[in-house]
Amino acid sequence: MSTKVSADALPTGRASRPAATRGAPARRPAREQAAATPWIFLAPYLLLFGGFVILPAVLGVWISLHSWDYTLPLKPFVGLDNYVALFDPNSTVSGPFWGSMRATGIFTLFSVPLLLTIPLAVALLMSKKFPGRNFLRAIYFAPYVLGVAVVAVLWRYLLDNNIGLVNHYLGLLGLPDDTAWTTSTPAAWVALIGVTVWWTLGFNAVIYLAALQDIPVELYEAARVDGANGWQQFVHVTIPGLKPILSFITIITLLASANMFGQSYLMTQGGPGRETRTAIYQIADTGLRNFQMGSAAAMSYVLTVFLMLVSVVVFWIFREKNEPKAKKVRS
Repeated sequence: MSTKVSADALPTGRASRPAATRGAPARRPAREQAAATPWIFLAPYLLLFGGFVILPAVLGVWISLHSWDYTLPLKPFVGLDNYVALFDPNSTVSGPFWGSMRATGIFTLFSVPLLLTIPLAVALLMSKKFPGRNFLRAIYFAPYVLGVAVVAVLWRYLLDNNIGLVNHYLGLLGLPDDTAWTTSTPAAWVALIGVTVWWTLGFNAVIYLAALQDIPVELYEAARVDGANGWQQFVHVTIPGLKPILSFITIITLLASANMFGQSYLMTQGGPGRETRTAIYQIADTGLRNFQMGSAAAMSYVLTVFLMLVSVVVFWIFREKNEPKAKKVRS
């Protein structure tokens, strides 16, 4: 004879809790989950940034304080000797390093203005409506997708003194056809700067083009109503509207130009002599070929300080100037 047990006879705690939730862990509060979610998404980036940026930077400082030859077991601590040697005219590393800094300065001084103005002119042209506009946009941007090795080797043969097509076509136009583009100066600088501008102007032009499309059309209409011509619209509407983007493009172009290496290494091999050997070229040669990693690390941090100072100057130039406060009129 079976007996039925009513639900009222069961313990109150068990009867009131669903069977599916018995033994399950308590859920975390929604506020804690919301706080942890951003860090979960940031974790991959933070791991990569810490492993490939922060850790190498700290290790570089440590290496710069040692006589670091990675082929030898002993790497004695030398303190600031590697930095002092860079500023000592009698040391063997000072002359080549400052010569490379001079080459970097020459390249940056002439390439940055071109990479700021030519892409802007291209972007202004591409912002107009005309047949084939999208095709021309692709043509201007296409070289940027090529790697530095492809670009440098291609132009090295095009600029060759004997078999290069550049000298060949210059001769057909009645111009000098024996220019040593990669083995003489200033022709080597013209080649390096020209190739770099051709290769990278598409990137800056795309950024300019996106910024131009964000400038309200009403501002141009108001300027035309006030009688402003094309140049006045460019100066008083376009340039102020592009000011934040100009700051960004100036910074990234300066950094890219100061870190130029592949074009010089593959096109001119730093020649003639050491004329086109940039700072990054000299750092790589000192550390990897001469096994002086301590000196190379010190060079890299001196270059970093210079770039930081230049960046501060650029930010100061493009800073937002506060309007002068109106003087209070005394009653």
